[in-house]
Amino acid sequence: MKYPFDVNQAILWLGDLADLIFVFFDPIGQALCKRTLNVVEELSAKHADRMRFYLSKADEAGHESDRQRVMMQIVQELCKRPGLNRTGFDMPTIFVPSQSSKASRCANQIEEVCKDIEKTINQTIQNTLNSLEKDCDKVISLIDEKVNQDNLNSSYNFSATSKGIFLTILGVLLPVLLLVGFLASSASEQILESTLGDSMTATLNTYMAPVKVLWANIPSDYHWHVLAVCLLLSLVFLGLAKYMSRLRPRLTRKQRRLLADQRVYVHDVIKSRKQGLYSEYLKQSVADHDL
Repeated sequence: MKYPFDVNQAILWLGDLADLIFVFFDPIGQALCKRTLNVVEELSAKHADRMRFYLSKADEAGHESDRQRVMMQIVQELCKRPGLNRTGFDMPTIFVPSQSSKASRCANQIEEVCKDIEKTINQTIQNTLNSLEKDCDKVISLIDEKVNQDNLNSSYNFSATSKGIFLTILGVLLPVLLLVGFLASSASEQILESTLGDSMTATLNTYMAPVKVLWANIPSDYHWHVLAVCLLLSLVFLGLAKYMSRLRPRLTRKQRRLLADQRVYVHDVIKSRKQGLYSEYLKQSVADHDL
């Protein structure tokens, strides 16, 4: 029979997920074929502690001597493989009593199988309940970290925006002030009064007096050089403003509200449910007289 997938790989994949791996050796079928033992050996190499070996349909193996001979044959085949040759090897005999056609003196250890399954299930439930609280705390911690990082990004963006605005104003005003001062000191009073008026000219002369003094101390041959340096400084300030005003990503109000709702739900609903689930588990596992 051909399958549309690799059967061996599917069994190995299931073995990685399972808490218990049962290997049933059928005394009638081809339980010791090479393909089966190869898969069992690969499983044992990774999950030896999860594996359990059983002789199934033990009631159909004949008399006690026949069963012993079958078990010896199985053990010999297993011991030939290094991955399956281990100490403390145990292989209980099991069969389904309701499907047995006649009474058998073979010891049926199927109850031990059921107990082993129940024990593993209980242990898995306990581990799951114990990890529930840890997972809730981890989720809450991650949400808090994300919100705190968003608050830090908000503070950083405000600072970066303030620095960017300051440098932009400085980069724009510096050449403008120097240019206006240069024009005011170069133009005659008559031209300024005819252009701006008497009151505006007086105000301009009052505020631009320091700039006029600066220009007066600079030789006229170097005025354009000073303007070029100021223009270069202005470009530097504008470049710094663009660089320092880069913003970090922020959460939207909808995202922050969603995170807050998720945190409340995990803390108040899921985390608090652990105690109720644990109590329910104890009621199912322990008899009433033991409570």
